[in-house]
Order: sequence, then structure tokens, then C-alpha cells
Amino acid sequence: MNTRVGVASSRYRLPRRTALRSSRWARIFPNCKAATAVERKQILRLVIKDVILDQRPASGQVWIRVVWQTGAVSEHKIRRNVNSYREYADIATLESRVRDLVVAQKIDREIATTLNAEGLLSARGRPLSAGEVHLLRKRWNIPTVKINGTEHNPLQWPDGTYSVKGAAAALSISPQTVFKWLQKGRLSGRQPAKGMPWQITVSSLQIAELRTQVRRTNQSKKEAS
Repeated sequence: MNTRVGVASSRYRLPRRTALRSSRWARIFPNCKAATAVERKQILRLVIKDVILDQRPASGQVWIRVVWQTGAVSEHKIRRNVNSYREYADIATLESRVRDLVVAQKIDREIATTLNAEGLLSARGRPLSAGEVHLLRKRWNIPTVKINGTEHNPLQWPDGTYSVKGAAAALSISPQTVFKWLQKGRLSGRQPAKGMPWQITVSSLQIAELRTQVRRTNQSKKEAS
């Protein structure tokens, strides 16, 4: 659907959401930074004769045709903020960049920073977060970056920390118990990003103490049964 915007008409009022912000106005007209909202409209009417908008929800874009007072015509495509990535105009580019950055061994936080710098924002036009990148990866079945690439997690990482499997073996407990202890704070560890392997920090002294506690707990259970 085409919408004609008669900029030259004094009766026309710019919609609030499409009005030029002060920062954007200053970039376009650096010599008129102090202009008021009314003065800005007057300046626009001096240079623009007509504007036609064509909103295309399917592509998530707005097509703008500007007819200048000189008779020149320019056309522009602007990505429109949408409610769903199904309507996102640059969805193919966004997916491709996420895949490229995962191949480059970037974690979600780094991917979000890179995409924002490249102008690839969220569907609603906000900067992407690590959490949103995580959801996009799940949507496209893109696995997270692993510390050790495609190899199986070792019992112990190069920096001396343990994987879940390694901590379970060292403490003589199940991997499920390791996860429970991490949640309760009984073990300390970190994940560089959602979906990445745990790196659990536990000293030799802690291992000995926790193994003793596990043996006592198991013994008590046997005696009680």
C-alpha cells in the first residue's frame, strides 16, 4: 500500500515516530543544529516536494520515494522494526553472519557485539544481546562454540579446571550430582556462554574433603537401609 506524504503542504504534520531526532538532524544538517521542530519542517519543505511511502510487511522494509524541489527523485529502502523474525528484512544476512561468527569461534556475547557494530539489530530494532543470539542459534540449529572444538570434553581442561565428567570422576559422584552442586553453590564453575561446557574449579584439598563427605553419606544410607 502506497502512502503519499505531502511535505510541501503546510497542513501536513510529521508522525511523531518518523520525526527527525536531534542527533540525526545534526548529522544531516550540521549547520542547523539549533533549529526548532517547526524550523526543521520549514527547511524540509524548502528541499523536498513530495514523499511516497510503501510499507511491505512481508519483507520487513519500508520503501521511500523522495521527490526533491529540483525535480530529482531518489528511492530508499529502510529496514522496519517488526514483531517477529519471520518478517525481518535481513534474516538471511543475519543467519549467515551468525554462522560465520560461530565458525570463527566467537561466543554469543562476542557475536552480539559484532552484529550490533555491523548494524544488524534485533527484529524490534534494539541492540542484540547474548541471550537473543543464543535463541537465534537454537532457531537455526547452530551449535555453540566449544572450548575444544568438536572433540569430546576431557576430564580436565588445559587451565586445570574440570569438566562435569571430570569432576564427577574425581569426586566419585554422578554428573547429575555435579550439576546440583553447581546450582547450590557447593561447587564453583563457569560457562563462557550458554550451552558451552562447564569449567569447574576444585582444588586437591576440596576433592579430598568432598570425597570424604560422599563416603560418609553413602555409609549412612547403607546403615539406615
